[in-house]
Amino acid sequence: MAQTQGIPVPATAAGKAGLAALLAAPAGALIAVDFDGTLAPIVADPADARALPAAVSALRALSPLAGTLAVVTGRPALKAVEYGSLNEVPGIIVLGHYGTQRWQDGELFAPPPPEGLVVARERLPAVLAAAAAPEGTWVEDKAEAIAVHTRRTADPMGALDAIRAPLLRLAAETGLRAEPGRLVLELRPPGADKGTALEKLAGQRGATAVMFCGDDLGDRPAFAAVRRMRAAGRPGLAVRSGSAEVGELAGEADLVVDGPEGVAALLAALAAEMGRGPQPAAP
Repeated sequence: MAQTQGIPVPATAAGKAGLAALLAAPAGALIAVDFDGTLAPIVADPADARALPAAVSALRALSPLAGTLAVVTGRPALKAVEYGSLNEVPGIIVLGHYGTQRWQDGELFAPPPPEGLVVARERLPAVLAAAAAPEGTWVEDKAEAIAVHTRRTADPMGALDAIRAPLLRLAAETGLRAEPGRLVLELRPPGADKGTALEKLAGQRGATAVMFCGDDLGDRPAFAAVRRMRAAGRPGLAVRSGSAEVGELAGEADLVVDGPEGVAALLAALAAEMGRGPQPAAP
């Protein structure tokens, strides 16, 4: 992949303009990243996920340079802080549960879960039993969302297909949203998504340019938000962690890097370039 000053070159003109705007005015930059599959490798048990040390080091290097650093994740904010050692990154903002939670400077702000989530939690075991969910299907209770995973089953895609319709019905009956992911279907309150969270944060922080990096279907709204903000005059860069040819996410990003290792390298390169400061024009 072509590079300039160690930073991979985006494939789109809009992405190149977004990167240039980020580097031209770091103090106005909003750099936001997903957690799983982006800062941390995907693992069989989400409780075992940990951010790569190189990624955390790069975030620390960026913290005095970029105007705003953020992690936008479907995880509970406190879990992302714990699993990512994000308390070691000065000033970082963690938006958990797709933006319904906010952790900043050691404080957590979170609304109470809606009644529909309480009902869905009570009904879910019976729904899975009636659907004959195969062995290995398991439920991750995120307090403000419920995720049903099939990664541990003998046929993960087949298992997901078997439980999809019953879970969609449960979501509709309880006023929740069913959000697909990588071998997971998550039931969560409506109105919460990474795109909304990203746009709101950009407005709050007065960001002059935005970068978002993610890897999965749950990040698709954030990629769309980058495009909307660009259309409104705020330059932006959408970065995909992983393959450029994966299903519904193909073509969503301006730049594709090689998984969490590639994300860590990109963040480190951004920190190095921002740390150089404005450079004189070539003669």
